[in-house]
Amino acid sequence: MGRWLLLPLLLLCLVVAPAEARSKKDKAMDQVLMDYAATLRWGGFEQGLSFIDPEVRQSKPLTTVELNRYRQVRVSYYHQQSPVAVSKTEIQVLAEIGIINNHNQSERSVIDRQTWRWDEKAKRWWLVSGLPAITAPN
Repeated sequence: MGRWLLLPLLLLCLVVAPAEARSKKDKAMDQVLMDYAATLRWGGFEQGLSFIDPEVRQSKPLTTVELNRYRQVRVSYYHQQSPVAVSKTEIQVLAEIGIINNHNQSERSVIDRQTWRWDEKAKRWWLVSGLPAITAPN
């Protein structure tokens, strides 16, 4: 009879252990996605640069013209879909971002297709797709 009581406990341990092992990574993903959305919404695109993978920032630095374009707009809303796992170390997120032109107050939306990479060494997610294309047609 005692064996039958241990079986459910053993099965529960087998289910909970993998969930706990990946929960830190999942929590980090949830947090970075919330932080990124809040940063774009309230801090602007320049502050969003800190989320971009340092290797991407170095290999594809923003030009002065691109930086000035980001300075001419602000984010009015940010709606993202749930992340989709592409692999164990990569996710993709689709977000709709409302953009308001500071000069004429016109608003439009852009679709941002984001790719995020898990950096095991740094224990954090990096945006590898770069900042949203605010001038390209969707």
